[in-house]
Amino acid sequence: MLKLVLVVSLAGGAVGVAAQAERPRVTFLRDVAPILNKAGCTAGTCHGAAKGKNGFKLSLRGYDPRLDYEALLYDLAGRRFNRADPGKSLMLAKPSQEVAHGGGRRFAKDSDYYKTIYTWIAQGVPYGDLAKDTVVALRAEPREIFMPKPGEYASLKVVVRYQDDQTRDVTREATIESNVPDVASVASNTSAVHGERVGEATLLVRYQGAFAAIPVTVLNPKPGFVWKPLPQHNYVDRLVDAKLERLKIQPSPPADDVTFLRRLSLDLTGRLPSPESVRAFHDDPRPSRLKRAAAIDKLIASPEYVDHWAVKWGDLLQCSRKYLGEKGAYEFNQWIRDAIASNRPYDRLVRELLTARGSSYDNPAANYFRVTGGAKPAMEKTTQVFLGVRMVCAQCHDHPFERWTQNQYYQMSAFFSAVGIRAGYEVGEDIVFDQRADYEMKHPKDGRVVKPQFMIAPGGAPVPDGPQRRDALADWLTSKDNPFFAKAIANRMWSYFMGKGIIDPVDDIRASNPPSNPALLDALEKDFVAHGFDVRELMRTIVSSRTYQASIVTNDWNANDRDNFSHAIPRRLSAEELMDAVSAAAGARPRFPDVPEDTTASQLVDPHIGKEGFLDVFGRPPRESSCECERRSDFSLPQALNLVNGKTISDAVADPKGRVATLVLSGKNDEAIVDELYLAALSRLPTREEQLRGVTYLSNGAKGSRAQDLLWALVNSKPFLYIY
Repeated sequence: MLKLVLVVSLAGGAVGVAAQAERPRVTFLRDVAPILNKAGCTAGTCHGAAKGKNGFKLSLRGYDPRLDYEALLYDLAGRRFNRADPGKSLMLAKPSQEVAHGGGRRFAKDSDYYKTIYTWIAQGVPYGDLAKDTVVALRAEPREIFMPKPGEYASLKVVVRYQDDQTRDVTREATIESNVPDVASVASNTSAVHGERVGEATLLVRYQGAFAAIPVTVLNPKPGFVWKPLPQHNYVDRLVDAKLERLKIQPSPPADDVTFLRRLSLDLTGRLPSPESVRAFHDDPRPSRLKRAAAIDKLIASPEYVDHWAVKWGDLLQCSRKYLGEKGAYEFNQWIRDAIASNRPYDRLVRELLTARGSSYDNPAANYFRVTGGAKPAMEKTTQVFLGVRMVCAQCHDHPFERWTQNQYYQMSAFFSAVGIRAGYEVGEDIVFDQRADYEMKHPKDGRVVKPQFMIAPGGAPVPDGPQRRDALADWLTSKDNPFFAKAIANRMWSYFMGKGIIDPVDDIRASNPPSNPALLDALEKDFVAHGFDVRELMRTIVSSRTYQASIVTNDWNANDRDNFSHAIPRRLSAEELMDAVSAAAGARPRFPDVPEDTTASQLVDPHIGKEGFLDVFGRPPRESSCECERRSDFSLPQALNLVNGKTISDAVADPKGRVATLVLSGKNDEAIVDELYLAALSRLPTREEQLRGVTYLSNGAKGSRAQDLLWALVNSKPFLYIY
């Protein structure tokens, strides 16, 4: 049915008569807000910026539709609407470029978007009903895209369901982005997906706060692939192989014994194996799997294991005198070491940190709160370290890529709002206690008191409202039923041994950052829980797998794989590992101020010791945040110069009591010296050609200085600087 609409100008004259079809009711929530998001009006580069654009501000990505609605209607006395003549509204005139617009034309005057907004204005700009117009589910089809070769296309269909159970195809309005555009790209303002090259990517589909992740796989079209099964040591290999076979990726076989021993020693203890242990391992007549299992057990039980993992946990928990004072840092470091040495169950360790009270000297776990220094930092650190969830984005607005909201940010922070800290009786001592008054968390928007609520409701007893509320948080967080707790540490541990998490980055677990192998991560998580949160058992499972023990040597089918663990990928030694490796290869001890002279780099309490020296040059973190990204593993010009002519390496190589001096003075022949230097630096004997070159070099000059040159060259080589 048609109705006549008489359009009259504000001056009172008739400007025309138009026929318009009866249209269903258009609301801001269901119809207009999605257009603003799709047109880019709420983007961070436009009106969604922190301070808006050209005097007009909307919420980032439309996370707060009520705020956007009121801004459009009431900002500057409602100048963006002309209800008498909708076509003259600035909200239509600017994006259609009838009036100059800094953002350019966002849609045409004859487009459906223009017509929808026009109708909305004509109908009286209704906001809509939250009980009906809120999106509650998003479904994207297909659920997975599998392309047999690069160059193919696929398309997505996106359907949402509203609170009133109505559905709508929103493919055109949905935002579809690829996390690896050079593998799978999405054409601008379309749902067309193009396979660019062999590999894997994930499409993030977003619409009005709802998300979906669609995996895309582009297979290698090269003919002739035949799966060749390799031995499977445990469930890790079965789950890795299942995906590799599907993707036509042939894994590399295990590395040789001495390569494995060096890799394992560095990963479990941060130290190189001694020349004697390398020889003994090489000559051990037992089957490879048996002697490798024995080496794993021996290294996990060693004192060096405690040193190495105390560094990693010291980084995450920010053990530093900058926050704790000298005595506090030493006390906290010792607490960490005791937990590692006793293999304290992970859930118990975390619980002790979150519920710590009392003197920071008598109960060193209380130092956890001295570092965070407030409810919001405590919450952000807790969720990032122990749940792998970054909540910091939600402090100012709802998370743009996840379900976490600003309300949830303050509800989770409220668990820590009652934590009080006061000075103790000793110098540098603090007392952590529960405040009894004035501890409520208030929302920044309206000042209302925010009650503590879990990110994901456990469905049990209500959250206590008293000052001891963090005890309830510890119960929920460390529960075996928590979907993030065990998963986060299993993923983090995997990354330490494999160089990359199954979810990467490891502290950014979200729906839009899916795992590369979900079945593998689920299995590691369940096994970890089943073994009572035993971290050593988790490590043993990972390093016992053929996947961990794989060679770095690639084949025609896995040379380009970086995500599915089909071969080992070289990893640069960390700062502490490198310094201790230099010392071990040279037979010298590093020298640090204010600590016993036999202290190794991995035994240092905090980054204050040896500050601005070799360790900092090679990426030691300052422990100012709990992010793994603080530790750098890149190479830089200062590092190269330090390796070539730095004092640390030159002093170690030329140490008068070091390995070179001892070998030369012992009267050993040139072959024996070359063998020993290779074993000490690279954890293997030289090849025939390497030995010949080494002996020739030593025999044509002063043996002492030339042996130092040989060791210096080995220490500067990639096989020394990297874990292979």
